[in-house]
Amino acid sequence: MAALIFGQLAERDINVDMIVQNVSAEGQTDISFTVPADQIDVAEAQLRGLAGEIGAGGVTTDRAIARVSIVGAGMKTHPGVAAKMFATLASANINIEMISTSAIRLTCVVREDEAERAVGVLHDAFELQKG
Repeated sequence: MAALIFGQLAERDINVDMIVQNVSAEGQTDISFTVPADQIDVAEAQLRGLAGEIGAGGVTTDRAIARVSIVGAGMKTHPGVAAKMFATLASANINIEMISTSAIRLTCVVREDEAERAVGVLHDAFELQKG
């Protein structure tokens, strides 16, 4: 399924830059992903056309999101970085809608209107103002 979905998007030159997939206890698969704002209309149209073919329950889009990330090679050797990021956002009442990780990057999707505040509280929590 994922190969078909992302293959179709690639054929339309749509850049998918974050993907989260999970399978529920009932065997349904949910795939969430982000694309650049200027490509959302084309992606949505492509997926709505594909939904019936693959038996999807629906296609939902959200234009009011933003990504905030922390990046650094030290994440490999410093336990608790993710916990600190999540706790910092939670203490500021900023809801995390999606999470994506790699060995050196942790990205959270938050509401667009909370992005600047999220960056600020993370900046403070990780003491990035000190140099």
